[in-house]
Amino acid sequence: MNDYAPIEIDELQRLQKAGNPRAPRRGRRIGWIMLVVAAVALAWYVFRGGDAPAAAPPVPVVTVAAPLQRQVTEWDDFIGRFEASRSVEVRPRVSGQIVAVLFRDGQFVRQGQPLFTIDARPYRADLAEAQAGVATARSTLALAQSDLARALRLVADDAVSKSEIDALRARVTAARAGLAAAQARVRSRSLDVEFTTVRAPISGRISDRRVDAGNLVAAGDGPAATLLTTINATDPLYFTFEGSEGMFLKAKREGLGNGAPVDIKLQDETAFTRHGKLDFTDNGLDPKSGTIRARAVVANPDNFLTPGMFGNMRMASGGSENALLVPDTAVQADQTRKLLLVVGKDGTVVAKPVDLGPLVDGLRVIRSGLVPTDRVIIEGTQMAIPGSKVTARPGRIQAPKAQGAATVASASPSGEGTFAN
Repeated sequence: MNDYAPIEIDELQRLQKAGNPRAPRRGRRIGWIMLVVAAVALAWYVFRGGDAPAAAPPVPVVTVAAPLQRQVTEWDDFIGRFEASRSVEVRPRVSGQIVAVLFRDGQFVRQGQPLFTIDARPYRADLAEAQAGVATARSTLALAQSDLARALRLVADDAVSKSEIDALRARVTAARAGLAAAQARVRSRSLDVEFTTVRAPISGRISDRRVDAGNLVAAGDGPAATLLTTINATDPLYFTFEGSEGMFLKAKREGLGNGAPVDIKLQDETAFTRHGKLDFTDNGLDPKSGTIRARAVVANPDNFLTPGMFGNMRMASGGSENALLVPDTAVQADQTRKLLLVVGKDGTVVAKPVDLGPLVDGLRVIRSGLVPTDRVIIEGTQMAIPGSKVTARPGRIQAPKAQGAATVASASPSGEGTFAN
């Protein structure tokens, strides 16, 4: 840098003597360049020495706690749907014109309550005709019996042949049959008159009316008859669900059967507030899906539940056991293994492979691989590396809220469950 400076100064002086007006500007530019080069050289000289030793990173601080010990009952989880315990399609048993609708859409009705009225005048006329036929048949029978009685008095005098007596007796028998037929027609016509008032066959919540007053309806067998409305019995309700063949075999071996208690919660609920009992398991598995259908009966006295609603159900799959529980967030994954990070007495982090059980209100059951005296890292796992040193800060695993005498566990995260005949 010093070798080139005289040449540049001489050139500057030569330009100045020649009267070049750009000489001062160029001189200032060269001066700035020289200043920048000098600053870069000074910086390189100052920092070219060896790097200063980096400060050691601080020891991570983690929160540790002993696993929570608690009695838990394992449950199997299912997703199912509520169904009406009874459902009836209301159809007319006689044809005619609807003259009155006697209910409000969606109300609760009692068995036998009138729902529709069909014009009964044609059926009353048929009943009166049938009643007249009874009177005629009764008169015919009385005449036949009188003729037979007179003929029997003449038998002793040989005034009447036996063939005439047999004919009179046949007339009496026929008259009796005619009277019975006429009486049967009266009962039939009476039923028609009775059927003109359509009544609720069961108690439950009624749907909307499908036919308004003034319309003609037709009687018939099954779907051939006009659909008037439907009624669903809502207390109790059925909760139907399906489970796998493996769960079915498990239940059979554990001896679970009808009457097993179940708890149900709705889609927007966090607690299992509905209770029922298993009352039915189908007689065979579906060969297409490999599942079997089962059903629980659930009381619904407030009629809050409605057929078609979905719900989550749990059912006990075994007895209570003493389990170790840790936060589910403390569980680490290492390829196919599940690990828990624990801190030794010397502050060294150790990874322990564990066998996981079900969730218990946010806590994970540890079936094996952990002892009650282990100090499990529950906070700061992202800073703990197996084999490294950490500073352990004592913490506590909060116990879940107990439900009854035992904590409830979900043994089937996949949605499969246990049930039995």
